Amino acid sequence: MTTAHPRTSLFCDTALAARIERAEVDLIGTVARASAARSGVPGFVTPLAGGAAVFAGAGSPYTKVVGLGFGGVPSPGELAAVERAYTAHGAPTSIELAHLGDPDLAAMLGDRGYRLEGFENVLGRDLAATDDPVAPEGVEVRRSGDDEFEAWLPVVVEASTHPDVDGVPSHDEFPAEAIEAAQRDSAAAGLVRYAALLDGVLAGGAELRATEGIAQFAGAGTAPAHRRRGVQSALLAARLADARAAGCDVAVIVTQPGSRSHRNAQRRGFDLLYTRATLVRRP
Repeated sequence: MTTAHPRTSLFCDTALAARIERAEVDLIGTVARASAARSGVPGFVTPLAGGAAVFAGAGSPYTKVVGLGFGGVPSPGELAAVERAYTAHGAPTSIELAHLGDPDLAAMLGDRGYRLEGFENVLGRDLAATDDPVAPEGVEVRRSGDDEFEAWLPVVVEASTHPDVDGVPSHDEFPAEAIEAAQRDSAAAGLVRYAALLDGVLAGGAELRATEGIAQFAGAGTAPAHRRRGVQSALLAARLADARAAGCDVAVIVTQPGSRSHRNAQRRGFDLLYTRATLVRRP
């Protein structure tokens, strides 16, 4: 019998934030390369001051600059080159900036005409704690293989296009076609997929990626007809167990501030670690 270890709040210093941001850079870059291979549309993954400027197609959720603030400040020339690269593809330069990063960056971007357009919260859970959510009766969670992908995909896309609307609305709204393409790219990039079945019906899905001890929980969604029945708790419990087995020490979820997802993550043992601001400069 396994003894449950009590949960303690997870404190995020700049070292932990840097680890999480490196994992994010690796994730976004890997998916962007998969996107280029799938679509044939040339993109780019350009290193930038410890982070990366990524183009994974016009309108892709993965087209953005990530991970800045933990490896120095980019020079004006480096930023100008990145901005030109996005403009050449008809895309704005969108930068996700962690508030624990270098404080000089925000002023620098403001001087270059970047506009604050939104926020997202990064929440984490110490995987030393084992008081995980328990899957409700009637919900089965399993790894989802390639043979199930075409059935799994529309469930997750429908969930993404019908989000819970509590809290601060997301500044990013993507059509179903863009979400479907992004999910195909994340699958090609090797993210582990999970399917949740409610009374035998495919009701939700989620993804997991582990790197540098960070377990990134992504792609979670429940079809609207099956919500409020414990599907997300079951998916979370399965991924926590697998993340621990993979040797990770921290699990990470990204949510909108004040959203139902944020509230549910906190109820399930995740602590608010830091906030990312989205700063955009349009052509």
